[in-house]
Amino acid sequence: MSSLLYSLGRWAFGARKLVLGAWLLLLVLLGAGAGLFSQGTENNFTIPGTESQEALDSLATTFPQISGASGQVVVVTKDGLSVSDPAVVADITTAVADLGKVHQVAGAVSPFDSTVTGSVSSNDRAALISIQFDGDMTEVSERTVEDIRHVVDNLRESLPAGSTATLGGEVFAAAIPEIGISEGLGVIVALIVLIFTFGSFVAAGMPLINALLGVGVSALAIMGVTAFAPIPSTTLMLALMLGLAVGIDYALFIIARHTEQLARGMEARESAARAVATAGSAVVFAGLTVIIALIGLFVAGIPFLTIMGIGAAGSVAVAVLISLTLVPAMLGFAGDRLRPKTGSRGERRALKRAAGREARAAARSGERVPAEQNTPAAEAHSPADHPAGPPPNRFFLGWVRAVTRFPLVTIIVIVLGLGAAALPALHLRLALPDASTQAPSSEARQTFDSITENFGAGFTGPLIVTGTIVKSTDPLKLMADMAEEIRGLDGVESVPLATPNESADTGIIQVIPTGGPNSPETQELVAEIRSLHDHFEDKYGVSLSVTGYTAMAIDVSARLGEALLPFGILVVGLSLVLLTMVFRSLWVPIKATLGYLLSVGVSFGVVAAVFELGWGAEFFNLHSTGPVMSFMPILLMGVLFGLAMDYEVFLVARMREEYVHGATARQAIERGFTGSAKVVTAAAIIMFAVFAAFVPEGDTSIKPIALGLAVGVFVDAFIVRMMLVPAVLALLGDRAWYMPRWLDRILPSFDVEGEGMQHEIAMRDWPEPGNDDALVGADLRPGGTGFAPFGISVRPGQTLLVDGPPQAVTTTLLTLTGRRTLQDGLLKVAGLALPTRAALVRRRAGFANMPRMSREGLERLLSERPRILALDGVDRLDPAGRAALRARLERAQAEAEGRGEPLTLILGVEDLDLAADVLPPTARIVRASLVARATTESEVRA
Repeated sequence: MSSLLYSLGRWAFGARKLVLGAWLLLLVLLGAGAGLFSQGTENNFTIPGTESQEALDSLATTFPQISGASGQVVVVTKDGLSVSDPAVVADITTAVADLGKVHQVAGAVSPFDSTVTGSVSSNDRAALISIQFDGDMTEVSERTVEDIRHVVDNLRESLPAGSTATLGGEVFAAAIPEIGISEGLGVIVALIVLIFTFGSFVAAGMPLINALLGVGVSALAIMGVTAFAPIPSTTLMLALMLGLAVGIDYALFIIARHTEQLARGMEARESAARAVATAGSAVVFAGLTVIIALIGLFVAGIPFLTIMGIGAAGSVAVAVLISLTLVPAMLGFAGDRLRPKTGSRGERRALKRAAGREARAAARSGERVPAEQNTPAAEAHSPADHPAGPPPNRFFLGWVRAVTRFPLVTIIVIVLGLGAAALPALHLRLALPDASTQAPSSEARQTFDSITENFGAGFTGPLIVTGTIVKSTDPLKLMADMAEEIRGLDGVESVPLATPNESADTGIIQVIPTGGPNSPETQELVAEIRSLHDHFEDKYGVSLSVTGYTAMAIDVSARLGEALLPFGILVVGLSLVLLTMVFRSLWVPIKATLGYLLSVGVSFGVVAAVFELGWGAEFFNLHSTGPVMSFMPILLMGVLFGLAMDYEVFLVARMREEYVHGATARQAIERGFTGSAKVVTAAAIIMFAVFAAFVPEGDTSIKPIALGLAVGVFVDAFIVRMMLVPAVLALLGDRAWYMPRWLDRILPSFDVEGEGMQHEIAMRDWPEPGNDDALVGADLRPGGTGFAPFGISVRPGQTLLVDGPPQAVTTTLLTLTGRRTLQDGLLKVAGLALPTRAALVRRRAGFANMPRMSREGLERLLSERPRILALDGVDRLDPAGRAALRARLERAQAEAEGRGEPLTLILGVEDLDLAADVLPPTARIVRASLVARATTESEVRA
């Protein structure tokens, strides 16, 4: 990965105009597509398979006039005037008739209709007009909404002075999130932090340009997709919030590494390439964790949540791609302007850090010395080239020493403190938003409050109980009897309507709860009616279902609550596996995952305290308290997981790097912390500011998510990662880096610090500049520790003869062709350093076990034109087989010579005499014998 990113960064630096032009062209094309084809986002939350959704789908056929979306007009007269006044009744009747003529309106019901009860308030000062549409919320056009608003405006003007008419209901309560001034404050804070971090306006502006261009591409892409599929409105706001935050942070990590390397005198293009290879590897890992967690939202089985996850994941993916390409391109435009001036503060710090590392290396005689010292691999970690973090400073050094001085005390205090902060999460309730969460100035909120005040909270969220009554001989009496039973249930305010449809095969009962749509009483009522399903079926022969917008919202919340545990298990399991791959340790991923759970708990606790208990509600511009958006917990867990792993990688990877290069466990903690804490602090402050900026004026759906993420980032970065993690590692000591050998072998490795790239650069001119050997190696011992190390130097077209015990020979051939990891020594194959470029080596070097290889298989292998061909066990062929192989190899070498690509052979044998039967008479042979390890210091070499 790091080698690929190195090449990408170097190319983007040189092709900077092309890279910038390509991103700008993509932005223009997506903008044109969105402008021409966008259908807008929607606020319709449904879950196929729930009782309420299935019942509503059935009503679309049997009772279409009540299956669509609904709206309400509430008329309130002035003091002293009755709503039953003839003039008011006439105005309302005219408005009802006009509403019935609007396109897409299935019907408008007058509060004075003889078939309706309860639509006139008990104080005779308010009346409700019910509007039923012939489609769901997504199908109601903007023109229909405007026509209805025009009718209500006329009604408002015709009513006596002092009277009001307001419009509300599910269609008119939908609020599309908008970007406000407060969101821009987050960008301003980010700019200030970047200026302090880099000390340069040019460097500080790059992350912002990177993030803004990235979110522009993401937002326009999402708007374009609305032409093909419905997209929840929250998806766009979530994608903007995440894309802006990670786009700034990812660019920050890469640019910070680049400026450090420039301060050490590295050439600008080389520095940009190495920054993308090292910091960019960590960016890829961090981005992948966020993307996987967001896409993992599909486990909930909820379509709109899956769409939100995919949209947000796409925004993060764009942030990763643009950071890996546009950032090095911008570094190319900047050139040496980002290099600290001679004698500047940045340069002095870099030189001081380098001198400190050299002094520590010289004084490390009593410490563990890495085995690769004085080799090209060791040179990759020299002070001049090693991409260490910012220079140590007294503040962060004092910080890490303070939290690790008494690690057990630090751990206990933090765990107890965060546990206490998470306790309010026990009060967290989930629901879908209704008009009560909107600003008091909105008409939908005014309608909601007016209905609640004059009729009761239940009128804002009526329930519909429906069932098939085709077997009934007296449908009207049947509906009246069932309505009477439901009327007697606890939590029922009234039952204003109970009627069969025109064909008398389906009946509906409208139930007004005593509580509001999101109240616990209404949830209990829905559960109780559903619990009586068998009773109604046995007594009346009717299978009843509960539906309506309120029931659907309850079902959505219940399904999301059920999905929280499996999603949590997925995220925690993913965390353990990914971090084990990165850090090659068991304890590090365990403490990282437990720390993540603490951060999530505190986030839930703060959200519950503010939105449910009302603590500091005015400070957060909260219009009302109550349940939070149903998908907040699962979405917050997914996003915070990726961000937590981001900080974990950037901090702990440096600590591991120091440890494996010879530092003690405590030294590794201090050096790794001081080397990365400054950049992580800047990144966390920026992330916090961006999320927090969406809280004051944020959409009611986004507000709790933004607050939870802001709190989660702050707690995870500054308390969990920068306090709890060093304390735990200090308590564990060397045990923190323990990894069972068997697990180390089976888990793939993820090089987030670019060590593979560093190794490849160090091996670039080894053993000497311009070397073009097909195979060159030193101190190789692929057969195991029981064999003496050997070295090889094989020119293109020569034959390497490897002899020794069969199993050791096979292992050696597999290693030389990149099919087994190189454990000891230095090796380049076809100019590619192993093990870094093993995948590419496998494409250029073929391998065959000859006793098991058929003639057709060998022909297929040769048809791929390998530059290096390793044949194992050639001496175990019969004489005829050896003769045939010899002839085929002579022909293959002749064909390769004709192409100008000499074929290099590697023959693995146990019996050298029999191997001679395979060798062409003109073969130029290099021999490597695998023998038992010598008892003296001398080595057996070719």
